Amino acid sequence: MSEPETPLSAQDALVAIMVAVSASDETIRTAELVTIERMVNHLPIFAAYDQDRIRIVAQTVFDLFSEYDGLDALFGLVNEALPDKLHETAYVLACDVAAADGRLGETELRLLEEIRYELNIDRLAGAAIERAARARHTVL
Repeated sequence: MSEPETPLSAQDALVAIMVAVSASDETIRTAELVTIERMVNHLPIFAAYDQDRIRIVAQTVFDLFSEYDGLDALFGLVNEALPDKLHETAYVLACDVAAADGRLGETELRLLEEIRYELNIDRLAGAAIERAARARHTVL
């Protein structure tokens, strides 16, 4: 019997992390959606990505969030699909989505902390990524 395939590709896992951050406060803001779309359209990691998958991945995240252990299940899928070399990339994308609307709520901050933990992001690297996201999304 062959091993089951990973339900998410590495790109799907990155999208799932972004959608999870956006949905974490139960309000998906336009700025967050535009940020996700912009990153999928322009970043090299998504060059060959089928954008129709975004809806499927988003629905998977929403379905998982409606379950009791959904966040743990999401991290299981993400860790299975995402190579270690893309962990910091995932955290950068998560921070950019969180910072996109100019406000970081308690639930977003807790989720970012959980992402740092689950993806083994070094504390100093995490702080640098967070600072850079804040700087990129600062308004006058």
